[in-house]
Amino acid sequence: MATQAQVDELLEKMAAERARLLEVVRSLSPEALRWAPLDAQGEAEWTPLEQLAHLAEMERTYDAWVQAALESDNPDLSLIAWQRVEIPVEDALDASLDDLLAQLERERARTLEMIRSMSLEAFDRTATSPIFGTLTVLQWLRSFYRHDRQHIAQILGIPSDYRPNFLGGREPDQRRRRRPA
Repeated sequence: MATQAQVDELLEKMAAERARLLEVVRSLSPEALRWAPLDAQGEAEWTPLEQLAHLAEMERTYDAWVQAALESDNPDLSLIAWQRVEIPVEDALDASLDDLLAQLERERARTLEMIRSMSLEAFDRTATSPIFGTLTVLQWLRSFYRHDRQHIAQILGIPSDYRPNFLGGREPDQRRRRRPA
């Protein structure tokens, strides 16, 4: 069974990685927030603003996955619709940094409320994704800080020390292209 120490560690890591993300994006110039390397692959081809919108979308989607695991035994997460946020990736370049950060803050507040409402036993419930396999709620929630860490590295243009474990060995291309200019 999950322990209170594990939950405390989860919350600490979530706070630390999010603070680091905020520090990094707040240090960028307006031009740097809208720049992405031309030779980038996958999510690294997004600008920092687009990555912030993506993080909000994924947080809401992960929340929906966790909620599904709390409501039924080992649900098939492929049946859970992708969750939309007020500023999706394709609209991120039209948004301000402050608006995207406020969106991230709202999503994180929902996540923390959900975590704090859970019993320790709830962290052991499972859900299955065709991309990641079967994970416990605690494992799904650890994705939040790991995902932040991955995107911090992409924003900084450095290799991430975190690589998700995809069932097929490679990340599926889930990106939506930005709107044409």
